[in-house]
Amino acid sequence: MKKTLAMITTVALGAGLLAGCGTNKGEGGANAGDGGSAGKKVTINVWGMGEEAKTLPTVAAAFENENPKITIKVQALPWDQGHDKLLTAIASKKGPDVIQMGTSWIPEFAEAGALADLAPYVEQYPEMKPENFYEGAVAAGKSGDKYVSSPWYVETRVLYYRADLLKEAGYDKAPQTWEELSDAAQKLAARGKGKYGISIDPKEQSLGFMFSRQNGAKWFTEDGKPNFSDDKFVEAVKYINSFYQNGSAPKDLGLDIVPAFKEGILPMFISGPWMIKLIQDQAPEIEGKWAMAVLPKKENNISLLGGSNLSIFEYSQNKDAAAKFIAFMSKPETQLKWMEQTSSLPAATAAWENEKLKNDEFYKVIGEQLKAAQPMPVIPAWAQISESYLKHFEAIYRSNADVKKELEAFNAEAAKLMK
Repeated sequence: MKKTLAMITTVALGAGLLAGCGTNKGEGGANAGDGGSAGKKVTINVWGMGEEAKTLPTVAAAFENENPKITIKVQALPWDQGHDKLLTAIASKKGPDVIQMGTSWIPEFAEAGALADLAPYVEQYPEMKPENFYEGAVAAGKSGDKYVSSPWYVETRVLYYRADLLKEAGYDKAPQTWEELSDAAQKLAARGKGKYGISIDPKEQSLGFMFSRQNGAKWFTEDGKPNFSDDKFVEAVKYINSFYQNGSAPKDLGLDIVPAFKEGILPMFISGPWMIKLIQDQAPEIEGKWAMAVLPKKENNISLLGGSNLSIFEYSQNKDAAAKFIAFMSKPETQLKWMEQTSSLPAATAAWENEKLKNDEFYKVIGEQLKAAQPMPVIPAWAQISESYLKHFEAIYRSNADVKKELEAFNAEAAKLMK
């Protein structure tokens, strides 16, 4: 049975009462405050997520060369197992020293008291200063007035398009506005049966929120209540739904995006930077025929900001050594080496002065969009709220249900989830 945060937190609180002051949180021990500089060798455990974490030992080795008294032990966890393993670590107060956090996880684990405040370490390790990173990445790492997670790598969503096919449809450049995006998609879909204008994945949780943000919607009222049935949110969802209803976007994808992009079946789509290499590797024959652009604008063109941050586990006994490692990972040069090995894009803005990122036509677009990218709300209930939205959006795009009524029902569910 899947563990819940409430269940685990209850166990953790009980454990805390039994342990009392005997739990060393790494704030005073020989290993805690000296980063391994007092002659005693320190081993810090790092939990990384996904396939890319298997590359972490290479970067860790460079850190160990600079800090011979600190040993890094990396454990790579699958993303689908990492969440429950972290919950178990909270209950036992035994776990890693450093944790890779997907930005959507941060609110939940911060509320559970699992993530240490990094603010005390920022002066000692200036590489971790918030002003070194994209503003949205810093916002994702905050919980209330605490800075609990330092940006490591980032991603955002941009528009991929077949420049040659758009030109045939009368567009010499990517659509710049919502109106142009809709017009271009309909013209591309009019090429014939089995052809579409754009792929908008209806199961992508973030898209409705992203478009509503571009329309100026305020998701919460001044007193913190959900506001997802607001007219601007409704208008944004109606706009997204129009692509399905007029046939310019397929309701059921059933198509691999790269082959469909190559064949011109889906000549536009919205996705992240990982698609660059996939297209280059799987569809080299369309080189020079496709391009990328920042998202079209309504009131703004704010995109989603995602990625991963690094946090110190609250119950670590080696917090200073952990902070030293995070500071090393925060350096622009380290993040650039990480990019070379994994294609993950640096969160440190200074790294974007690198020649490849500055001059490559694709990465320039990503860097530009990152200036207008924001994370999803930093609240513990957000994952459940997103799932609720998808349920109601399905009724809208599949059955053309009344948008206002569905969003009112969604808003009521969100209010309950937030309680």
